[in-house]
Order: sequence, then structure tokens, then C-alpha cells
Amino acid sequence: MSEGEAGSQWYDNEAGPLVRPYAMTGGRTQPGPTGVRFDLIALVSLDTGAPGSDDDSLLGPEHRHLIDLCRVEIQSVAELAAGTDLPVGVVRVLLGDLLERGVVTVSRPVPPAQLPDERILHEVIEGLRAL
Repeated sequence: MSEGEAGSQWYDNEAGPLVRPYAMTGGRTQPGPTGVRFDLIALVSLDTGAPGSDDDSLLGPEHRHLIDLCRVEIQSVAELAAGTDLPVGVVRVLLGDLLERGVVTVSRPVPPAQLPDERILHEVIEGLRAL
């Protein structure tokens, strides 16, 4: 098929396969029916003890790539988006799928406002030294 024929591709061979983000998520923009929200700093880890976590036959290649990244170490949503070279919105939807299947767990770091005051920690240390 020559370049001038109908249906020819507008991108070159070096661009590789072109898949639109909505095709990866099935047109969804929200992560799962539970309405869970994945912050950029939310930490995602692989739940190896989950039933059916080894059965990835129903998962797409993007899901498997996220699982592979989480298999190495706990990563934030932002890191996963960078590691897969996918938009954050797509990664959030895909993570919602994995969360529903019980393949991953999501935790959020403690906000700095909820951490103990540094002054109080110094007083505790001084109190322990006095013992």
C-alpha cells in the first residue's frame, strides 16, 4: 500500500504503534465505580497475596506494565505515569482496574500538617536522655 492510498497512516515508521488514551481505558475517565481518587503522591504497591493476582490473562499490556513497575518497588502515581510514558489520567483509570481486582494496594503519605511538631520530638528525646 503506497503512502497516497486511502487509509494510509499520517505518522512515520519511527513513531511506533499509536494507541489513543481512550482506547486503553475503554473510554473511561474515572477510576472504577468506587470513585476512588489517586493523588499524584499516592503510593501504589503490588498485593502479591491477593487471590487471582497471578492471573493476568484479562489484563491489557498497560495493566501488566504497571504491575511490572510495582513488582520492583512501591511507586507513586506520578512515578508510574512517567515509567509507562502514559498520561496521569490514563494511569489513574488503569490503577482503578487493578485496585478493583485486588492486585494493588494504595496508601497515602502522612501530610506534613499531621506529623508531630519537631519541638515536641526534641522534648521527647531530651526526656528519654534524662532517664
